[in-house]
Amino acid sequence: MSKATRTDTQSPAPRVADSHDLIRVHGARVNNLKDVSVELPKRRLTVFTGVSGSGKSSLVFDTIAAESQRLINETYSAFVQGFMATPARPEVDVLEGLTTAIIVDQQRMGANPRSTVGTATDANAMLRILFSRLGQPHIGPPSAFAFNVPSVRASGAITVERGAKKAVKATYTRTGGMCIRCEGRGTVSDIDLTQLYDDSKSIAEGAFTIPGWKSDSFWTVRLYAESGFLDPDKPIREYTEKEMHDFLHREPSKVKVEGVNLTYEGLIPKIQKSFLAKDKEALQPHIRAFVERAVTFTTCPECDGTRLGEAARSSKIKGISIADACAMQISDLADWVRGLDEPSPGASSGRHSTVAPLLAALRQILDSFVEIGLGYLSLDRPSGTLSGGEAQRVKMIRHLGSALTDVTYVFDEPTIGLHPHDIQRMNDLLLRLRDKGNTVLVVEHKPEVIAIADHIVDLGPGAGTEGGTVCFEGTVEGLRAGGTLTGRHLDDRAALKETVRKPADWLEIRGATANNLRNVDVDIPLGVLCVVTGVAGSGKSSLVHGSIPADAGVVAVDQSPIRGSRRSSPATYTGLLDPIRKAFAKANGVKPALFSANSEGACPTCNGAGVVYTDLAMMADVASTCEECEGKRFQASVLEYRLGGRDISEVLAMPVAEAEEFFGAGEARTPAAQRILARLIDVGLGYLTLGQPLTTLSGGERQRLKLATLPQPSAGGTPRAEKGGVYVLDEPTTGLHLADVRQLLGLLDRLVDSGKSVIVIEHHQAVMAHADWIIDLGPGAGHDGGRIVFEGTPADLVAARSTLTGEHLAAYIGC
Repeated sequence: MSKATRTDTQSPAPRVADSHDLIRVHGARVNNLKDVSVELPKRRLTVFTGVSGSGKSSLVFDTIAAESQRLINETYSAFVQGFMATPARPEVDVLEGLTTAIIVDQQRMGANPRSTVGTATDANAMLRILFSRLGQPHIGPPSAFAFNVPSVRASGAITVERGAKKAVKATYTRTGGMCIRCEGRGTVSDIDLTQLYDDSKSIAEGAFTIPGWKSDSFWTVRLYAESGFLDPDKPIREYTEKEMHDFLHREPSKVKVEGVNLTYEGLIPKIQKSFLAKDKEALQPHIRAFVERAVTFTTCPECDGTRLGEAARSSKIKGISIADACAMQISDLADWVRGLDEPSPGASSGRHSTVAPLLAALRQILDSFVEIGLGYLSLDRPSGTLSGGEAQRVKMIRHLGSALTDVTYVFDEPTIGLHPHDIQRMNDLLLRLRDKGNTVLVVEHKPEVIAIADHIVDLGPGAGTEGGTVCFEGTVEGLRAGGTLTGRHLDDRAALKETVRKPADWLEIRGATANNLRNVDVDIPLGVLCVVTGVAGSGKSSLVHGSIPADAGVVAVDQSPIRGSRRSSPATYTGLLDPIRKAFAKANGVKPALFSANSEGACPTCNGAGVVYTDLAMMADVASTCEECEGKRFQASVLEYRLGGRDISEVLAMPVAEAEEFFGAGEARTPAAQRILARLIDVGLGYLTLGQPLTTLSGGERQRLKLATLPQPSAGGTPRAEKGGVYVLDEPTTGLHLADVRQLLGLLDRLVDSGKSVIVIEHHQAVMAHADWIIDLGPGAGHDGGRIVFEGTPADLVAARSTLTGEHLAAYIGC
């Protein structure tokens, strides 16, 4: 990069002093980075731009942040480090001037049923202390309001004998707030017994319909048949009351089967331990399908879904229980807490005088939720239901009030899921973190965020092997004049279409009340591109995902994780690997199974995983590259077979765009593979490698990968009558560079022109401007939203300017 393209953001000073104000990266070679060298100013806001796959995350997360966290780990004692992951040093020549890095990414929060928005922050803990001090009747310490603490741990007394002496030792009683019935989960599971067995048959006749329970299974079917508690030849429907109890509910009991000591227990607890205690997403597909058929979850009738026992629900402050407080919209809860300046009736002044600092801290954290655009959430919202963007903003909450300075905050597209109206609020938060004396590094595509940067690093020029270099480093003005892809598209503004398509039909929704929807009636047009928009929390997803009838032929293409193992890749998910294996087999006169890392061709040492996992008991598994195959996953003999001069591991390491050319001509020409690769390029995934693990993909990449696997649309047809004729996309521009949005719009047009109906939940103004019809929800979020505030064409929305969306769209197109 020439010196002319750099803009020095530091005032002239001697090199020794200047170096303390810079994070210096020289010779970074992580992933696709090509000896990248940059100097980032500390205590400034630096935005990293570039097309998807250009190397932004490799530089920011996998190099700078990773090395910072590795160095922090090294400050702990060797004993403590033994319990921590030990990542390798990033491949880089020089990394200087690093400070403590705090990563605020889009990774969804764990789906643990006990985790909520309140427990993921400090809000729940503060509320528990507040109610333990001010709640009437006074029921005990803060743990009495905790739904994760059992109501009774132990009670009574035990007698301890020591020789001739006897002593009575009382055990302690620890009271928590957990609902006994649902154990603090808020839901109870009901098992559909008809999915477990056919009661018209006996056990000997094969009554069990549970996957894997075969008649000769020693640990399951034979255990029940030969336990002595049941008659194996009697139809289950003819069991006596005692036999039915022993069959379904008997507590663990020791039995002998063919001389072997085994433990017998009722069918229901056995199923709960065998299937329900495991992560459903980790189950094999047929087992997961069985669980989804056999088990239903309903709101706990004892606590009405609050997770709390009766005592915790009975203690109130000004008529509000802690369950009521957690169920409030956070913006309302913040107002309620502000009204707690005076002692509640009956509360002792001594107890109240100690809660003033607590009230101040609680107000601050609740106000942070509102300020960051999450005031529509409630503290009892399960954390696993948050989107990636919501999860990232919840993680920000804990940092906004931090007294730490000179910290490096690293953000991954913090504007994801935000309406244009909310982006300014996010910008203000980023600037506030900077102004406290912190270094803020942001990976972002939105021009509104790029515009506030003190320093910009633009990577590219392309993606994958065509990226990994610094195309520009300097100011926003320099980027505009620099001629890079980002600079050329920074001021792009989509124009409204001169003509819009006419709906072929309408999908009627009447009386929609899901979540915050206010008895909504709306007609969604079919055969056109319809965009559903509104501020975050206004009810867009509730309307589209929760209200469209199941018989409408909807195909949802969202950003949820793709089911599969850590061996899954774009090649396996799209079916691309099948024609590739067949092409290799035909060219070499051998079986296709040899070219599968999950079958005969797998490296015997790592079983085709490419890495060897070491189980460290209480610590997380450690993965190391397989020394036998050097991470290539295949046996050495398999790598001797070639197609077009490449072995199978080299093909799987190719980016999609390179592979499309490879399979399009010459000896390697494989039309079936080329068609799939062309679809991947069509959705902007030309930079992914064929064998890249799916676990490394972002939400936007996952959605576009799913879009690429949809059947190719046939021309003509009536959208309503065609099975799967309605496509629903959830923010498909997530993670897309400005230059790639136009390509996405072309793909959406082709879908519609082929007879499909496309419904897009989106905030990007370019997509709104390109729509045939817009449905705008609002006017606000949570209980301030849930209404249709506009229906019509983009031109009508701009002309009316009656909503926040209309105002921002009008400003975007320059009206």
